[in-house]
Amino acid sequence: MKKVLLISVALSGLVSMSSNAFELTSQDIQEGQKIPQAFEFNSFGCDGENKSPQLAWTDSPKGTKSFAITVYDPDAPTGSGWWHWSAFNIPTSVTSLAQGADLTKLGATELKSDYGSVGFGGFCPPKGDNMHRYQFTVWALPVEKLDLSADVSPALAGYTVRSMALGKAVLVAPYNR
Repeated sequence: MKKVLLISVALSGLVSMSSNAFELTSQDIQEGQKIPQAFEFNSFGCDGENKSPQLAWTDSPKGTKSFAITVYDPDAPTGSGWWHWSAFNIPTSVTSLAQGADLTKLGATELKSDYGSVGFGGFCPPKGDNMHRYQFTVWALPVEKLDLSADVSPALAGYTVRSMALGKAVLVAPYNR
């Protein structure tokens, strides 16, 4: 009887948690659908507009004091993936970003992408390569400010964010040329 009661309580907790799930959406990109060419990088043989897509998130976890955003390509032929965007110290008052947003105007810290430039770096998989999956993630953090400088690597920022995140909202969309 105790096992049935515990399972019932656990399942009801899961149901109540899922009714207000932390969610990431976009007017520009859709889960599982090819990313439009406008968001492609404008170098390395690519000729897109190199702008970040519009993003919006809802139902962040209780205790959230700031957000971080990462965009990562695990399919890049580097052996370590490719960081397209890494930003943190985004205030909780921000729950959406316009297309081409400059996060520094919001008080956030943007890091260098793997292209070597600060801010969003569009998509540019090698021509003829298989479809790449781009993971857009908004992280809910329990601190207002991360104690990281703007010159840390996206990998170190990612490690720090993952170690303390209260939750994450993910949107995955593919792209190839």
